[in-house]
Amino acid sequence: MSAISRKLIDQVKAHEGFREKPYYCTSGKLTIGYGWNLDSGIDKELASKVLQGQLNEIHRSLCRIDWFCAIENQERRDVIVNMSFNLGVAGVCRFYKMINAISLMDYDQAADEMLDSKWAKQVGNRAVELAEQMRSGKYK
Repeated sequence: MSAISRKLIDQVKAHEGFREKPYYCTSGKLTIGYGWNLDSGIDKELASKVLQGQLNEIHRSLCRIDWFCAIENQERRDVIVNMSFNLGVAGVCRFYKMINAISLMDYDQAADEMLDSKWAKQVGNRAVELAEQMRSGKYK
């Protein structure tokens, strides 16, 4: 059996068309991308690749923001990427007091501000773990 050719991929893309938002196909199935039926689910390997791509895109977006670039510790930058995956970059940018503390390199205060939020109440242990990572500059 031969590998899938670039021509076949291009042909299917042309026939299916690309939709970045979910839609219902003519069969009534929730679909996204190039005709991917969401009812069929996703395996862990593909989900991991999609997650990695999303995290890379979030990181690229954050790298355009001065206060994020000034964080010298990768583990602390990862906290912001993690929060941005959950809240969106715009959502994290509304954590004004946390951002101010980060700008002053006061990571204890930044962690306190993270925990003093509606988000922390919603995500529970995730917020506690990320706040500790912000404080220590280390993964748990």
